[in-house]
Parts: sequence; structure tokens; C-alpha cells
Amino acid sequence: IFWLLIIGIDVAVYMVLGILQKDYDDNYDDSQGEYWSLASMNKRQLIYYLAFQLWNFLNFIGLIYVGRTIYRRFSTCK
Repeated sequence: IFWLLIIGIDVAVYMVLGILQKDYDDNYDDSQGEYWSLASMNKRQLIYYLAFQLWNFLNFIGLIYVGRTIYRRFSTCK
């Protein structure tokens, strides 16, 4: 149940960050710069984008940790 709760929280955070990033799509103005360029984002949109990238990085680190733990557990069982 613990791992299902962790996965559920992770998915919920991704959903919230995705909804927050819809603000950029809804208010994009091509006179501000290229689509998805940092220059075309206002401060709030930039914070949402950076929070999303940080969450991706934390998930990547978490996957490495879980993978390493599983590898160690199975490699010592020989």
C-alpha cells in the first residue's frame, strides 16, 4: 500500500503541474518569442516549467535509487 500511495502522489503532482502549464498554452503570444522558449514565458509560467523539470529530475533520481536497490538485492541472492 505504501508504494501505491507514493505512485499516486507522484501522478497527482504530475497532473497538477500539467494543468498549471496549460496557462502557457492558453496565453501564448507569438510576438514574445518561439513556442516553449523561456523568453516567451512570464514569471509564473517559468516557475511552473522549472517545477516540472525539477520534478522530472527527482523522479529520475528516484528511479535510479529504486533500480540500484533492486539490483543489489537480486545480485546478492546468487
